[in-house]
Amino acid sequence: MSQTPIRRLDAGSPDFPTALDTLLAFEAAADARIDTAVTEILHAVRTRGDAAVIEYTHRFDGLDAASMGALELPQSALRAALDALGAAQREALETAAGRVRAYHERQKGESWRHAEADGTILGQKVTPLDRVGLYVPGGRAAYPSSVLMNAIPAKVAGVGELIMTVPTPGGEKNPLVLAAAAITGVDRVFAIGGAQAVAALAYGTQTIPQVDKIVGPGNAFVAEAKRRVFGTVGIDMVAGPSEVLIISDGSGNAEWVAMDLFAQAEHDELAQSILLCTDVAFIDAVHAAIDRLLPEMPRRETIARSLAGRGALIRVDSLEQACEIANHIAPEHLELSLDEAETWIDRIRHAGAIFVGHWAVEALGDYCAGPNHVLPTMRSARFSSPLGTYDFQKRSSIVQISETGARQLARIAAILADGEGLQAHARSARMRSGDD
Repeated sequence: MSQTPIRRLDAGSPDFPTALDTLLAFEAAADARIDTAVTEILHAVRTRGDAAVIEYTHRFDGLDAASMGALELPQSALRAALDALGAAQREALETAAGRVRAYHERQKGESWRHAEADGTILGQKVTPLDRVGLYVPGGRAAYPSSVLMNAIPAKVAGVGELIMTVPTPGGEKNPLVLAAAAITGVDRVFAIGGAQAVAALAYGTQTIPQVDKIVGPGNAFVAEAKRRVFGTVGIDMVAGPSEVLIISDGSGNAEWVAMDLFAQAEHDELAQSILLCTDVAFIDAVHAAIDRLLPEMPRRETIARSLAGRGALIRVDSLEQACEIANHIAPEHLELSLDEAETWIDRIRHAGAIFVGHWAVEALGDYCAGPNHVLPTMRSARFSSPLGTYDFQKRSSIVQISETGARQLARIAAILADGEGLQAHARSARMRSGDD
């Protein structure tokens, strides 16, 4: 009998829809402490600039700095971190960066113009953002892969200046993070973090210029600060816990599937790992593998809590049913762990990233496959997309109307404007029609 608590559900049960919605339900609990702290920090940085950032960096990270200049890491420090890497780490980082860059090069939007018969020209002008802020977790929770996934599409898009903030608690700098900043061409790096870093990027200070958009992951304080400053600047998203959904026909390796479930569950206890499978015997084998492999995992306590709280092994009647359930879940990561996986891609309408076949494990996508690992969570894949080059470009409409075109369009516009009761609009149009 299995020793690891994890839900076992049957999609054929009458109460399955309710059980599934209960499993998926997630709402970040409002924390008054976070709300109060973020309100205070945003106000302080907005009104006092550098001085407030320096004070909060001393309070939260234990760093004494006489000025913001002392918290800026020079390009020489980034290059030194890259040069100090071992050959294997440097090669892995550079190879991953190359693959991510090649993928995102294909996403670049293009300007276009179309000439109509009367000489009217309509089109679209694509322009990169001027300046972007990249928040990167620091200290022990350091993710060089986040630098690659956020900085590279920004640079590919042509962003003019990329400013990175990364906390260095107690002065602890992660060399891989700094090396990743060197490889990706980050322009400026500041050793600051938390809501104060988000505020500095959003509002600008005496030293840090205001950015147009803030991207990158962070803790609950960072997430709340990003939510608050949206509108003043753009943000990538406010992400929820990590998710994986695996669809299996029983043809795979039970230990591989168990470890793929672990790979999401080890992020934190709120992460979600779900298996949909047509084969009860394979579900049993996966559950047995979970029991067998869990004691070996360094983060086994987090994994166990995640599986018990938000994980599930679900029997489905067919792969068609599995795909419909997957579309309802709209997961961040979807693995099609099937022998003929390609034939099922078109059945998937909602997923952040689709991993096709037994070899396409989500962990490869996190680091080096090429597509972005910043993905929509909490069912937002129903209407949202992975981070990409297009997130660092904006579009302007081009409207160049000939005299002949204006006379025809003006009559149409005037009729519609009159219908809306906007007489100045109507008259402005008629002045071009010759009817006024």
